[in-house]
Amino acid sequence: MTNPSFAAAAAPVDTRRWAWLPPVGSWGYYSLLGAIGMLILGPLGGITAAFMNFSIGFFVGGQVLAGILGSVVTYGYGAEGKHGANYIQTTAASVAGMMAMSTLIQAMTWMGMPEVPSWQLVIYMLCISMMAAGIGMLYTPILVERMQLTFPSGLAVANILRALTDPVLLRQSVSRLFGGIGAGAIAGIAAAKVALLGAIELSSSTFGAGLIVGARVGIPALVGGGVFTLLMPYFISIGWLKEGEPFRKIAFLIALGMILGAAIVDLTLIFWRAVKRLQTVAEGEQVVVPEEQRTGPRASTPRLLAWVGLWTVATIACGVQFFHEPLHFMIIAVALVYLFAIVNGISLGLTDQNPISSAFVVTVLVLASVGLKDPVLGLMAAMVVFVSSSVAGDMQQDRSTGWRLGSNRALQFRFQVAGLLLGSILAVVIAKLFMSAYPVLNLDQTAMSADQAPAQWTSAMTYKFVGALRSLTEPKPYQTDAILIGIAIGLVSELLRKLLKSNLAYLRWAANSKLGFATDFMVDAVVLPSPYASSFGGFVNLGTSAWFAAGGVISSAINTLASKPEAGEDELPSDMSSTSLVGGGLIAGDALAALGLGIVGLLAVI
Repeated sequence: MTNPSFAAAAAPVDTRRWAWLPPVGSWGYYSLLGAIGMLILGPLGGITAAFMNFSIGFFVGGQVLAGILGSVVTYGYGAEGKHGANYIQTTAASVAGMMAMSTLIQAMTWMGMPEVPSWQLVIYMLCISMMAAGIGMLYTPILVERMQLTFPSGLAVANILRALTDPVLLRQSVSRLFGGIGAGAIAGIAAAKVALLGAIELSSSTFGAGLIVGARVGIPALVGGGVFTLLMPYFISIGWLKEGEPFRKIAFLIALGMILGAAIVDLTLIFWRAVKRLQTVAEGEQVVVPEEQRTGPRASTPRLLAWVGLWTVATIACGVQFFHEPLHFMIIAVALVYLFAIVNGISLGLTDQNPISSAFVVTVLVLASVGLKDPVLGLMAAMVVFVSSSVAGDMQQDRSTGWRLGSNRALQFRFQVAGLLLGSILAVVIAKLFMSAYPVLNLDQTAMSADQAPAQWTSAMTYKFVGALRSLTEPKPYQTDAILIGIAIGLVSELLRKLLKSNLAYLRWAANSKLGFATDFMVDAVVLPSPYASSFGGFVNLGTSAWFAAGGVISSAINTLASKPEAGEDELPSDMSSTSLVGGGLIAGDALAALGLGIVGLLAVI
């Protein structure tokens, strides 16, 4: 018996390799996908993510891993299996991403917050995640379809799913894809075990992301990191940094401001175009419905807006009722969600980095500017932005994969919601489990000296949160100044870029002469780079930016010099170039290495 709303999503031709598999579009089919994503791959990735957060303070997103394993499960469906694998990875990544949020519960303990009933935490996280999923989906037409941002991990997943489920593409791409996966796995393990490679901050996933995005995004990241490095003595002289502190401690605020400034320009233009588009439609022009909307449940903007509105109100109500948050703090936190969902989405789309911890810190600063003094209130309010930035970014990343594959938008949203439902519960469960099994995780490391801090459980992300919240008792006005400076840089840079890139004479010159091409490249890479790209250098160490830039330079050089295929020769889709396949493989391999090392580390301390 099939669900009427799902039945129309079935493929017009039965592509099953084995008759015993449930037909596409049936309850059995969707139950199979959901069970694998929610009960196997999601918890597996979530345990690893939680362990990584508790032990070292960052986690690897689960999209690529779940995509690989999901495509194995749906191999029996032939080319149609790419959609099923995409729904599996969407569900699994949602479960894993929410389980990674367990670090917030550790922060509550470090802050000395009275124990909160588990059911209240689950409901609060559920409301936040459902709101964020809706907001993330609301922005995907802008980020994914109109701006067509790369979303390197999303592209990697799309390429993997297409290659593993299509025999023709698999034959054409297998050596590059699996060669990249092997190299990424070896490099990921070696970087963790070989001191020299760790010292040079080898990151195959960062290098792979550079291969995907190219030099015009990679080089600006290195330029940005280099500028911030050169400014360190000045930052120290004006008291923005102390001797020995990394430039990221202040640079990330400037970088976040740069993204905000550039986003102001782009959102203004997008709004203007949307108004013009509405006028055109009102005059009788027909709207072309995307192919993915012709089959299966159709996406409905009014329903999506109602969803977002409902869960927004629920989130505010939970914060006020459960944790006694002042109403205006909750309203400000939710308003910042709507901002960071698109700002962080742009960063994720260009550089594969979602600065969620930066969004948390900025939220604390904003709330402090309107009277917040209590660190506990700040934690529970900023938690809204932190969880939302992660969930919305995952939604946009997953949707970038679905858009490339032609997967149904409404179905993909439903699978993410199912994953978030279970993930909200498991986030609380896994936090309680780890903190009960290892009491050292309950100790506030911000009050310890360097020699007292446990080597096995550094919990760097929790340390950052609690440190930011403790600073509420010692406000630092220069942090707001840093954000405002970043906004000004981003705003002016993006305006100048838009003016230059809209000049038809300049565009013709850049396209038709070697000097013009070289000049345009230098403008994009060094002279007037995109603030979205150059801001990446403020979020990471200089070594990470260097690996990102190296991948971009090599990718652009290969694609510029590569000869085009002869007429009639098989050619891969434009977004499955050799460099993007290898880059996606490197990301996948590094994620596999992180998963393996995480499981080994977890078993070693059990």
